[in-house]
Amino acid sequence: MKKTLPIIVVLISLSLLGLIVLQASWLKNLLEVRQSQLLNKVKDATTLVASDLSKAAFNGPTIRLPRRQPKVAAAELAFRILRPVSIEDKFTREEIHAKLKEAFKGEELKQMHFEFAITNSEGDYEMQSDNYAKEFYDTISNKRIVNFILPESGSDFDGIAQAEQLVVIVPDFKDQVWKSLQWILVGAIFFMLIILAAFYVTLKSLFNQKKLSEIKSDFINNMTHEFKTPLATISLAVDAIRNEKVMNDADKMKYFSGIIKEENKRMNKHVETILQAALMERQELQLSLTSINVNEALQQVIESYQLQLEEKNATIETSFLAKKNLVEADEIHFKNLLSNLIDNAIKYSTESLLLKISTTSNNKTIIIKIEDNGIGMSRESVKRIFEKFYRAHTGNIHNVKGFGLGMSYVKTVIDAHKGKIKVDSTLGKGSCFTVEMPLSS
Repeated sequence: MKKTLPIIVVLISLSLLGLIVLQASWLKNLLEVRQSQLLNKVKDATTLVASDLSKAAFNGPTIRLPRRQPKVAAAELAFRILRPVSIEDKFTREEIHAKLKEAFKGEELKQMHFEFAITNSEGDYEMQSDNYAKEFYDTISNKRIVNFILPESGSDFDGIAQAEQLVVIVPDFKDQVWKSLQWILVGAIFFMLIILAAFYVTLKSLFNQKKLSEIKSDFINNMTHEFKTPLATISLAVDAIRNEKVMNDADKMKYFSGIIKEENKRMNKHVETILQAALMERQELQLSLTSINVNEALQQVIESYQLQLEEKNATIETSFLAKKNLVEADEIHFKNLLSNLIDNAIKYSTESLLLKISTTSNNKTIIIKIEDNGIGMSRESVKRIFEKFYRAHTGNIHNVKGFGLGMSYVKTVIDAHKGKIKVDSTLGKGSCFTVEMPLSS
């Protein structure tokens, strides 16, 4: 697992990076293709409108005689009579706008914005839309399409009609192209986020599996050691009992049988601890609530550790200042959690242990502090202290006995009683566990 995990992470990262690069390239090509498609559609739409305008304007001559008839040459008079009407004469601005709108709709460009103008052969504007002048000079963001409005070849006005122009401007063309692709972009981003989320979950699962594997190995090592020691002691005691001298000595028989009994109790205690952890994993803790005096419960637990405290040459300072000290709790589990905290302080202490235990209270909670001057914990250990099977030391170091279940059990019990626990610790200086429990109402 240690060797394959980095390889898996690198391969998944490279695959994801390649996918992002391909996605970016695909989007770039899609944008270029979409730009070309929309530009061709705009050209087709404007060409169609220009053709319609040409047919309407040059459908027949309009005789226009001036009110006064000056003396003019016959050729000039004939030209005036046969002169076709201009687009301005035939259509209003709104009508041309409607034609363009309809043509754009036919090319599936219903949402595209545009501005337009009609110019004569001299370049003068016959008509223009409201924002045409504003958009005319922006040649970077906008697209401009020009179509000539000419009579059909072979018509009566072929060669004599004025060359008018239909000029259409599409403002912010690229932005409109992006807008037309918005649902594709949203879908691409959405699925990319799903892939990233899957990548994150996969990596997290792999690291969790790695951590669980390490915890499992550490737990098996600790369990092997914890069972191996009493089994070896029992084996030696049994061998001693088989000795004829010991068999004939009642005191020695009593001594060695006592050892076997104590080691058997020790093994049973380990088994119960593991079974209890398994039970807590499967279902919620079952509580039998009674009213408990916290100060008295602490004093009883402290007294049960007198021998261990004497071995450590420990000094105990108690300060039970909590005036309100009754809580609704399960007596067995509550004393067990206090026992685990004190046992933890003793296990991870130096030779001259200073143990400070205090209680204070407010209107809602009682606060229990258990402080020691032991070896303390690193930040990593403080973060993980309540994880099941976690222990501050690793590998085959067995200077402190246990399975790493004590603090997990403490946290479970406190949570079940709707309490809180906080840990402050400095490596080499000691630790302080602060427990808050709701008072009896």
